[in-house]
Amino acid sequence: MLHDDDPRHRRIGIALVSLATLCFAALDTAAKWLVQSLPVVEVVWLRFVTHVVLMGLLLAPLAGRALVRVHSARLQALRAAMLACMTALNFWALQYLQLAETGALQFSVPILIALLSAWWLGERLDARRWAAIVCGFAGVLLVIRPGTQAFHPAILLSAGNAVLYAAFNLLTRRMAATETPESMQWLSAAGAALLLAPFALAAWVWPPDALSWVLICVTGLMGGIGHLCVARAHRHASAAVLGPFLYQQIVYMTLGGWLVFAQVPDAFVIAGALVVVSSGLYLLWLEMRRR
Repeated sequence: MLHDDDPRHRRIGIALVSLATLCFAALDTAAKWLVQSLPVVEVVWLRFVTHVVLMGLLLAPLAGRALVRVHSARLQALRAAMLACMTALNFWALQYLQLAETGALQFSVPILIALLSAWWLGERLDARRWAAIVCGFAGVLLVIRPGTQAFHPAILLSAGNAVLYAAFNLLTRRMAATETPESMQWLSAAGAALLLAPFALAAWVWPPDALSWVLICVTGLMGGIGHLCVARAHRHASAAVLGPFLYQQIVYMTLGGWLVFAQVPDAFVIAGALVVVSSGLYLLWLEMRRR
């Protein structure tokens, strides 16, 4: 239930989504470290296994049956499959790309949501929204730079992840009306872990040291807390209110890339990220005015 007319509930929603951005940035930073020495599918699977175990231990005493309460098993299964594919594409891209590059493409999601809403839901886009979409994709091209030496094929993995993430957001909004936040984040992770288990075990390599195991636990815990915070935030405020605060994550990912991997994005990536973020914020502002 949304409480947009209550400043206290809006502040709670903003605080939750801000915490989620920190969690997701930490998750991607830990994952980038792990995929340098372990198979990507194994890292993705361990991320979901630790998510299921840690969040199950944390939430089961508090949520009880709400943790496994299902209204639509079909949609829960679809959400789990999408989450597995998204994470695999993102971690695979992180093997080769800077955190700032994957982050910049990820923030094309509001632009993609506007397009998907027009296509799937029949929502009408006016001239201002089309202008924001065109500018946003111009920013994406600044990051990708096809046809130049700066272009890396792994950027296509990140672009595919952004498209899936936009559809994932639309599905989550639909499910939020009938499913509990606890069941959505826990069952999706459990489904993803089951789906990826055969592939991960076939490619298994033992993590080389204690640090790797710590980072594996970090990916599961940060992923679980982040998804739970996002789901709960939407109970307190609308996507239009929360959307601008999601863009904090690009700052944290850029800092993570610099502090952990000594990677500093070039001027084109920074400029492209600014254009993408500005276009997304403008779309969110238009949405707030319309509502």
